[in-house]
Amino acid sequence: MLKEIVIAIQSYYKAHMFIRKHLLWKWIIIPGILYMILFCIGMYFFWNSSDRAVSYFNEIIGIDKWLHRQHSAALSFLFVMGGIMVRLILVFFYFSLFKYLFLVIGSPVFAYLSEKTESIIEGKEIPFSSAQMLKDMARGIRLALRNCLWQTVYTVSLLLLSFVPIVGWITPVISGLVECYYYGFSMLDYSCERHKLSPTESIAFIGKRRGLAMGNGLVFYLMHFIPFIGWVLAPSYAVVAATISLYHQNLE
Repeated sequence: MLKEIVIAIQSYYKAHMFIRKHLLWKWIIIPGILYMILFCIGMYFFWNSSDRAVSYFNEIIGIDKWLHRQHSAALSFLFVMGGIMVRLILVFFYFSLFKYLFLVIGSPVFAYLSEKTESIIEGKEIPFSSAQMLKDMARGIRLALRNCLWQTVYTVSLLLLSFVPIVGWITPVISGLVECYYYGFSMLDYSCERHKLSPTESIAFIGKRRGLAMGNGLVFYLMHFIPFIGWVLAPSYAVVAATISLYHQNLE
């Protein structure tokens, strides 16, 4: 799996060179600006709502008052860390919901960009098909709902685990890796669909190449540490990188 993660990471550099060479910027910038606007708005409300949720929970069960009576710095530290972990997991969860919404909205552009990338690599032109676009959108929505359901199950489990002192501190890392996998899965599926793999076959195929999905999603999220530019480039770069990383795989 480590080798696949490395391949997925290297594919982002190849994607950058590919986009520059073939002047695909309009397919990168336009959806990227929309993503950046939605991302800024979403994270502002997500962070505030997660903070209010944790504060409300503390008030209901009276953790702050109980800690004040204990006069224990160690207990206070553990619960402060626990609160931070819960907030981080909630932000990951909110972001995953936002991600699936954007994947549904952007699926026509992403499907076309993936198709165009492969057509350029193979040196042949693929005609535009509105019927194929509608098919891609329907498949994208179905898989997004399926992945959202499973990711919600994992997130709720991690949220419960996050209340366990010390052990719960690793839950944001696990939640982040789950998030990376499912985003990378969505990017890889465009190629799987184009090669006539059914949703079930796509799930099995990508499941055997988890490193490609995880590596693709990992770089996508790391790009968010580059304000504005990273936010604009991340979504479409992920599509091109995923297409390049899967091109030499046996998809038939």
